[in-house]
Amino acid sequence: MLICSNDGAECKGRLSTGGGGSAVKNSTLKLSAECQSAGYSGTLIPYKCDLSNEEEILSMFSAIKTLHKGVDVCINNAGLAHNEPLLSGKTDGWRNMIDVNVLALSICTREAYKSMKERNVDDGHIININSMGGHRVVPSADEHFYCATKYAVTALTEGIRQELREANTHIRATCISPGIVETEFAFRHHNSDPEKAAAVYESMKCLKAEDIASAVTFVLSAPAHVQIGDVQMRPVEQVS
Repeated sequence: MLICSNDGAECKGRLSTGGGGSAVKNSTLKLSAECQSAGYSGTLIPYKCDLSNEEEILSMFSAIKTLHKGVDVCINNAGLAHNEPLLSGKTDGWRNMIDVNVLALSICTREAYKSMKERNVDDGHIININSMGGHRVVPSADEHFYCATKYAVTALTEGIRQELREANTHIRATCISPGIVETEFAFRHHNSDPEKAAAVYESMKCLKAEDIASAVTFVLSAPAHVQIGDVQMRPVEQVS
């Protein structure tokens, strides 16, 4: 999860990242150093948080409030998949997907909205990094439950948009739904078969993390009166 807040004239914004363990924290610190070396403004701050644990999520938001005043933009980008088919999968795998892909996203959204309202932020943004799996069911048994959680994200984003309108606020909610992106995702999904994971990325020219970042920038740069509901994107060579 990514949290942004504008809180200093000398710095365009602060970005806190939550989720994962020490490996994620170390990679975030490395990215922070790279951004500073490249001359980007702002600060990238890692915060270790188990997104399947509500208490840790609430603790993270409390720390953000103390250190950075609050949240202006919340980007829910944590997600995972397990090879657990509907007819033979393990309940623990299903539960973990729901906890991270659905419940953590909902809790972070709720807490981000609270932060915005407490500070009278009326131009905030909640961006859910969804998946093309939230718009069509992949014809593969080990993807079906994952797709169900991503369909939930599609529904949640529209529900958030409707509730924001009922609250008469100009805070916006958006989904970004990518197809295959070359990250560590496939290797974690197929952790017992690294060759299968590698084949996913070797089969086509995949989307890159930079492509998703560009979509986020596009959404955040939209005029204040424009509500972008969903950005669907996939590699040109991807079939499904």
